[in-house]
Amino acid sequence: MAKKSKIAANERRKAVVQRHAARRAELKEIIRTGTPQERAEAVRALARQPRDASATRVRNRDSVDGRPRGHLTKFGLSRVRFREMAHRGELPGITKASW
Repeated sequence: MAKKSKIAANERRKAVVQRHAARRAELKEIIRTGTPQERAEAVRALARQPRDASATRVRNRDSVDGRPRGHLTKFGLSRVRFREMAHRGELPGITKASW
């Protein structure tokens, strides 16, 4: 189980990313296609945004207990929780391999 503070901080980051996503996309497009003057201005504006506005600051965490490592994106679970739930039959369509 992850610390509650780490889970809460990650949730705050998700909210900040969502709030600034449209403006960041606009600035990135200007940086990609604008004139040199517009690019420089857009880079400065992007740098003024909060650090947590960048989507790379959000950590993928287990949806059940918040474990930060071994995250399986397809299921939203950590490898540990995935194995436990699969063995208990709580994940539809998932069976233990045998050959």
